[in-house]
Amino acid sequence: MSPVKPIPAGYPRVSPYLSVDGAAAAIDFYKKVLGATERMRMDAPDGRIGHAELQLGDSVVMLADEYPEMKIVGPKKVGGTPVTISVYVEDVDATFKAALDAGAKELRPLTDEFYGDRIGQFEDPFGHRWSVATHIEDVSPEEMAKRAEEWAQQNA
Repeated sequence: MSPVKPIPAGYPRVSPYLSVDGAAAAIDFYKKVLGATERMRMDAPDGRIGHAELQLGDSVVMLADEYPEMKIVGPKKVGGTPVTISVYVEDVDATFKAALDAGAKELRPLTDEFYGDRIGQFEDPFGHRWSVATHIEDVSPEEMAKRAEEWAQQNA
């Protein structure tokens, strides 16, 4: 048996990998808004970022500049993204404000939801969608079912 671990230490099983037009600016945005720390960066000879890794709590977000010559482009080049990245943060109000102040576009305002999260959604300046939340209430399964039914009736 090989001594090499199939899942390397310090990496979760799933990590989003973002293609970004302006990866260096995106790294700065994610550091400022989400409190990410830069784990590593590999610059390409042409000045683009070939690969970078950011730590957000126990998660890793990987990203690189666009490489259209390899058919690697960001969401703005393809008309948007159907993917939303969800992040729990300590203070969703402060994080949401920081995102908007840094150029993000509000997609869904902050609201307290029936399932116990305060949540909002924004599109970052690079076209990626983020849902940020802070858990504000533990809801029992019975109460969750009741609230979900009420929500469904109100939104039918």
